Amino acid sequence: MHDPSDPATTVVAVQRWYGLDDIPADLGPTVVTLGNFDGVHRGHREVLTRVVREAAARDALPVAVTFEPHPIAVLYPDRAPAAVMSLGQRLDALESVGLGAVLVIEFTREFAQQTPEEFVRGTFVEALGVAAVVVGKDTRFGVRNSGDVETLRELGEVHGFEVIALDDIGEGEAQGARWSSTQLRAELLAGKVDHAAQMLGRPHRVTGTVVHGDHRGRELGFPTANLSQDHEGLVPADGVYAGWLVRLDLADGDPDRTLPAAVSVGTNPTFDGHQRRVEAYVLDRTDLDLYGERVAVEFVSHLRPTLKFDSIEVLVEQMTQDVERCREILSAIVPS
Repeated sequence: MHDPSDPATTVVAVQRWYGLDDIPADLGPTVVTLGNFDGVHRGHREVLTRVVREAAARDALPVAVTFEPHPIAVLYPDRAPAAVMSLGQRLDALESVGLGAVLVIEFTREFAQQTPEEFVRGTFVEALGVAAVVVGKDTRFGVRNSGDVETLRELGEVHGFEVIALDDIGEGEAQGARWSSTQLRAELLAGKVDHAAQMLGRPHRVTGTVVHGDHRGRELGFPTANLSQDHEGLVPADGVYAGWLVRLDLADGDPDRTLPAAVSVGTNPTFDGHQRRVEAYVLDRTDLDLYGERVAVEFVSHLRPTLKFDSIEVLVEQMTQDVERCREILSAIVPS
C-alpha cells in the first residue's frame, strides 16, 4: 500500500473503471471520494490526498468517483460551464495523487433520478465495498442534490462506513477565498494564468497534436508549433504568454522534453485570420521537427493582449521583445 506520510511518492498501476460492471468482484475494502474534479486543483488534491492516507491506514484501496459528462451539461445544457480539462486529462491528474482506482460514471438523466440512498447503496456499498467516504463539507448528491454530508453520515451509520468531512481549502482565512473549478475557469478565461497556476499547484496545460499552419512564423524567424483544433484543455484568453512546450512522446528526463516557449493564442489579426489557434515558439530553436507529435503547452505568465500591427516589421520587433521577456521569466523557473 501507499506510505501514508507521502502518498504521492509510490507509483502504482491505477485502475480505470468506466461503469459499475468494470469493478472487480473481489475488490476488498475501499476509501472513496466523489466529485467532478474539473481541473484537479489544490482543493481537490487536499481531499484526494486524505483519501489515499485514510486508505493506507485501513489497508484499503483509495478510489475517486467522477462523472462524465458534467452533470450541469446534462441537466441544464444552456448553463454548462466550459471544461477546464478533458476526461483524459482529468484521469491523468487524478492518478498523479496516488489513487488506486478511478470510477467514471456516465451521467445521464436516468442516473440523476437516483435518491441519495439508492446511489450510496448501489455505488459505494454494493459495488465498492466502502469502508470510509471522504468529502468536502459542501458535497451534494442524489436527485435534485437532495443529499448532503448529514445524509451521508446517516447512511454511513446504516451501512457501516465512516464519513470524513473536510473544510473548504482556500487561499487563506483572511481572504475568505476557496479553491473552486468555477474560480479557476474564470481566471483562465481572463488570461490570469499565474493565478490559475497557484490554484492548480502547477501550470495549466492544453494538449494536442502539432499540425501544419500557415508557416508565417518560420518566414518571420519564429517557427511555431500549431496545436490541432481538437486540442484538450480550456484555452486561456487571447494573448501572448510565457510557457513551456512539453513533448509528451519523449521520456521524463530527456533534455528536449520540456522546452521554454513563447505562446500565442488568437486569430493572427495582423494577417486577418479568423480561426483561433494555440501556437508555441520554442525559444532559440529552429531545428525542431514537431509535426505529428503529441505535445502540451503550459501557460506560465501573460505578457500582453493580442494586437493587430500596422506592418510586419513592427510585428517582428514586438515578437523579438516578447521572446526576450519570455526568456527572462522562464530562466528563473524550474519547469514542472
